[in-house]
Amino acid sequence: MAKQLLIYESAIPVTFAQHGEMSFDPSNDYGFSSGVNAVPLMAVEIVPAAAEYAIVFTESGDDVMPVAVLGVRPEQNLYLSSDSQWEAKYVPSFIRRYPFVFAISNDQQTLTLCIDETHPGFNREGRGQKLFGADNKPSAYVEQVLAFLKEYQVQFERTRAFGRRLKELNLLEPMQAELTSPGGEKTLIGGFLAVARSRLRTLSGEALTSLAKTDELELIYMHLYSMQNFNSVKDRFLSAAGKGATPEPVSA
Repeated sequence: MAKQLLIYESAIPVTFAQHGEMSFDPSNDYGFSSGVNAVPLMAVEIVPAAAEYAIVFTESGDDVMPVAVLGVRPEQNLYLSSDSQWEAKYVPSFIRRYPFVFAISNDQQTLTLCIDETHPGFNREGRGQKLFGADNKPSAYVEQVLAFLKEYQVQFERTRAFGRRLKELNLLEPMQAELTSPGGEKTLIGGFLAVARSRLRTLSGEALTSLAKTDELELIYMHLYSMQNFNSVKDRFLSAAGKGATPEPVSA
């Protein structure tokens, strides 16, 4: 089955009829994310994430969303250790919410809790947290999951608004980076957008004041600050590929 939402093999609604006897045993195994080279970030995550990740933007339709760059090549997560541990202090909420996710109805009015049943922690042996209590109602653990996902959804809408703001102000431009492997193979990191400092400097005082009042100006500068972390991505890439590669300058 083709993956949904980057890391989900499937997304099945959680119901008592199907999952009344099921439990979920959380683990620190992040192997499920091995096939992604970037993941979405919520705007509220930009400040803590900027210390460890290169944060850029992607555009899909009318939406512009920040993402954390995890790898150079397609389906390559350089932030995973050989034993599938996460090699950064901050783990993006997109990763932390797995294997749970909300499905949104066509009219955008109903959210349904779903789970990826392929997660190894999903079991019938009673390991970990029960999904339903003796009263056949969602357990306290599931209620915590619901609270987390509801807040994630709120932050998602705020992030969409931030992206629209950047687009309206015409602050974004295409960017790319190129790395050369030990064998001489050139790998291009492209398809991303970044805030252009030159465009930021030409904003009116009114626009800058508006961005400052909503803390969006801070997010912009943290994004720009995070671009230095392409050096970390480069180092991880070279470590994985072997010594001797020569990086080309990042251009934006």
